[in-house]
Amino acid sequence: MFDPDIAPSGTLLGLLQRGRGDGTLHALAAPRAEALAALNASVLRDPRRDWQVENRSLYYARLYMQLDGGLQEIERHLFHADDLTDTGEERTGLALAVLGHLAAYGRDAARLLLRSYAAVGSNWRWALDELALRDDDAGLLGLAPAVLARFPETPEGDALLAAAVRDAFEPRPWRLWAEDPRYRARLAAAGEQGSFDRWQRQLRPRGPRPGWSVAEVLEWAQQEREPRPDEHRYLAAARCLSAVAGPEDRAELLRAGRGGPDAARAAVLHHLAERGDPEALDLIEAAVTDPLATEPLVAAALSSYERMRGAAAVERARLWAARADRLGGSAAAVLARRGDRRDADLVLAALRRTVREEGPDVCALWELVDGAGRLGISCAAPVLRHIYRETSSSHLRGLAAAALAVTDPGFAAGFAVECLWDCEEHTRELAARHAATADDRVVEQLRRLAADPAEEAEVQTAVRARFGPDASAV
Repeated sequence: MFDPDIAPSGTLLGLLQRGRGDGTLHALAAPRAEALAALNASVLRDPRRDWQVENRSLYYARLYMQLDGGLQEIERHLFHADDLTDTGEERTGLALAVLGHLAAYGRDAARLLLRSYAAVGSNWRWALDELALRDDDAGLLGLAPAVLARFPETPEGDALLAAAVRDAFEPRPWRLWAEDPRYRARLAAAGEQGSFDRWQRQLRPRGPRPGWSVAEVLEWAQQEREPRPDEHRYLAAARCLSAVAGPEDRAELLRAGRGGPDAARAAVLHHLAERGDPEALDLIEAAVTDPLATEPLVAAALSSYERMRGAAAVERARLWAARADRLGGSAAAVLARRGDRRDADLVLAALRRTVREEGPDVCALWELVDGAGRLGISCAAPVLRHIYRETSSSHLRGLAAAALAVTDPGFAAGFAVECLWDCEEHTRELAARHAATADDRVVEQLRRLAADPAEEAEVQTAVRARFGPDASAV
């Protein structure tokens, strides 16, 4: 994850970077050169805060098709000299994914560009995966010499080749090449080596191996933390405690939970919280409010609390949720997820406070926005609309749209319309179920979604469920 440079939400560039449906609608109404400039800027510098939960590639590919946009800017970006030094996937991954969708739509130039980049580019694996889904056998066979030349016929090169075959996301090209007599022997050996590597990892697991007692597990947790402070080893230690700790060890665990070293203390808090120990909540509060507590310990304590499922955790959340600190934030998240109607005011207050103090992009809003919809808090609609418009996270915007569908009577004729063009499939699915058809654009877009082979099945199912199995009847 990283912090992208996002333009204001009222600009065309800002709308496209966010993946909003209004981005497409404004781009189609804007001068073509201006729209293409904003589109290229969005594709060439990935605007997503977290590419693992946010989609943009199909959204941008569709707009390229609608604007009949050329691929010269993408080509210059892919083959820029920076590709030799900046080899991270985040530099080229979005552009390659867009090319993949364009190739699926029949743009031969996109397919040829992917082939060229797979042959010489640093992020060739991503390009090859896109081609594995869209290219024909002849095109993939033509890439074999360039790809295999990346792995010299040395022990080191053979080891790298075995790892590439083993870890390939899309195995089709490798299987196709293995059928070619020119490459069969080498790829067969690479496949065997990859299988052997998996067997070795299973035979000699590198997992935690502390001694078989509570004291030894806690000692191991702290020893393991010191050389690797960024790893959450306390979770592994907590799992070990679940196997070795018995009722007779509770006093020792409570002592460590009150004042042990950070990693051991975090492991104990997680262990006690998982079991709903009556002392767990007090120990968590003490850890979070301790002015000398380190950030890893506070984060571990809050995580342990948010995982608790018992009624006691909800009752304590009602006491903590009014706090303006991180403990109050976690308590509000628990109420948003597991509270009932009596908790609506606390969740709403936390939602407003979080937006006011931290802005519309923080991950803490995910639970609160979802909770506002789950609890049906109608007076949350204004702040939900603000989050919808301003957040740079398309995932959070989708949550806000779902909450607005429950809390805002004007959603069907308002935001639901633009959601039909949203970058997130779940948001488009929501819109397909709610958008008012009085707007001619809605009917036209529903037909388009129903006929688009690249559209997700859930979205097309929503269209058919609303208008019947014959999408042409929309």
